[in-house]
Amino acid sequence: VPSCEFFPIEAVKTNVLGTQNVLDSADEHGVQKVIVLSTDKAAYPINAMGISKAMMEKVAIAKARSLGDNATTTICCTRYGNVMASRGSVIPLWIDQMRANKDITITDSNMTRYMMTLEDAVDLVLYAFENGNSGDLFVQKAPAATLEVLANALRELYKTDTSIKVIGTRHGEKLYETLVTREEMFRSEDMGNYFRIPADARDLNYDKYFSKGQEDISKVEDYHSHNTHRLNLEEMKELLLKLEMIRKDLDRD
Repeated sequence: VPSCEFFPIEAVKTNVLGTQNVLDSADEHGVQKVIVLSTDKAAYPINAMGISKAMMEKVAIAKARSLGDNATTTICCTRYGNVMASRGSVIPLWIDQMRANKDITITDSNMTRYMMTLEDAVDLVLYAFENGNSGDLFVQKAPAATLEVLANALRELYKTDTSIKVIGTRHGEKLYETLVTREEMFRSEDMGNYFRIPADARDLNYDKYFSKGQEDISKVEDYHSHNTHRLNLEEMKELLLKLEMIRKDLDRD
């Protein structure tokens, strides 16, 4: 996220123009299905990475619309939150800090993030492959936790008395992340463990926009890491123990 704030054009080249190149190539070569991987930062984006990912989704959905329903290539999007213990995430960082007897550095104790395992992320992509229509966006329902709960869960698992140090937010960070916006929730389909958000079916006949709009979107609420199921300390520890890197690390101890 901070890198994109300082080099936003690189985010555009990778996430927007790069996506367009891949989709064009997939269409030209008759690829049957393309799943575009997005992020919760694309919903109500406030940073360069999120804005570029939001544009990436728009590019993918526009391409799907232009190809039509009978196209060889089906294009879908998936949007998910924090993948636990992924490269550059806080879990490996905090483990390194604990092992070095350094303070665990937290940006904001009340900051919430979705907690998804790599297996959850893969399941979401496979679900999109199996169930997606062109232009669909899929979101997996996921629990969330505060950074304080996550840090304390790690401290208990590693049996350390390392202190927690609050250092303040980084460039472009949100207090909580949104996976489905209010506007998207209005037209979403609840599929049990997933939300399916079909592409907006309206065309560019602007006369329609002056005669009929959407129903009252104030009746629904966006789906974000402050209003999803909030993990407590024990639940967070249980989820962490599903991570192979955590189990191997604790076995060595």
